[in-house]
Amino acid sequence: MSSASQHRGQGKPADTGEGEPGDEVSTEPPTEDELFDVLSNRRRRYAAHALKAADSTAEIGDVAEQVAAWEYGVDVDQVSYEERKRVYTALQQSHLPKMDDVGVVNFDKNRGTVEPTDSLDDIEVYMDVVQGNEIPWSVYYLGLSGVAAALMAAVWTGAWPFAVLPDVAWGIAVTAMFAVSAVAHTYYARGQRIGATDEPPELRG
Repeated sequence: MSSASQHRGQGKPADTGEGEPGDEVSTEPPTEDELFDVLSNRRRRYAAHALKAADSTAEIGDVAEQVAAWEYGVDVDQVSYEERKRVYTALQQSHLPKMDDVGVVNFDKNRGTVEPTDSLDDIEVYMDVVQGNEIPWSVYYLGLSGVAAALMAAVWTGAWPFAVLPDVAWGIAVTAMFAVSAVAHTYYARGQRIGATDEPPELRG
């Protein structure tokens, strides 16, 4: 387990050098900022997805191979030795210790294994962190609220053609807009959960 994890208050199980945990176990959950920091890196997102899908202790080499396959857009059996080694080194030396430090995985460097923790279940939807070419839902709802406010203002002032329909009809229309958006958001979010699909959501376009 990464020695870096010892700075979190009570600390997670201390590494004895023989793979055996210490007596103290931290129950302090990761903060929202820590989770977002972990997910801000694509390689850590991929590692989290692979571990959540496996839902058990995994060999670092297996995780590295799967992450490399996603990164290079190939099947696992097509990952080259150099590609696997490059990802393995980065995971072992940087990413897994950081994830262990936050508390989303238990990383045992001596044994070469990594295991997801219960805190990984807290990472349900993460595509807002990976905006890419998409509009985050938070921005979408802000824009929708602006459109609704402008529409109701036009109805209230009796501007044409908004005065043609009764106020209640426009109220129903605004409610329907938010209802349809909420249904679409819920459906979309189900496919964005860590480990919910065979590959990370961002690769499914």
